[in-house]
Amino acid sequence: MAVLTKEEFIQKIFHKDYEQLKGKTLRMTRVRIPGKEVCLAHVLTPSDPSIYQNLGLHIGVHEGEDHTGETIGLIRFTPWEAVVVAADAALKAANVEIGFMDRFCGSLILTGGLTQVETAVEAVVALFRDELDFPVCEIHKN
Repeated sequence: MAVLTKEEFIQKIFHKDYEQLKGKTLRMTRVRIPGKEVCLAHVLTPSDPSIYQNLGLHIGVHEGEDHTGETIGLIRFTPWEAVVVAADAALKAANVEIGFMDRFCGSLILTGGLTQVETAVEAVVALFRDELDFPVCEIHKN
């Protein structure tokens, strides 16, 4: 797919009225209409503590917890509410913790040991692919 310039995009969208709109100030709003998909599934073991700090994972939810050095699983969904189902499935599949869950953006961050996070991410992707009939991406590991 070729990338359109702003002018080409406006001409394509407003092709019938383009000549009358030319030179006028237009206000455009982008609206995202989510489909149903798992669009990111990634497992990583960061070596730099700043990653945990910037994600807020170094804080933990209980006094004395520190997740620095643990593996991180990142999964992104649409519709965004699917993250609730995914979090439940991940916790049932492996001994992982929820580092972050956002039902308004569809983001889920899991933390734990490498094999546990891999197992949880694989289980979530399999559930959405096989049971819920979602298009899913490949799981990347780094």
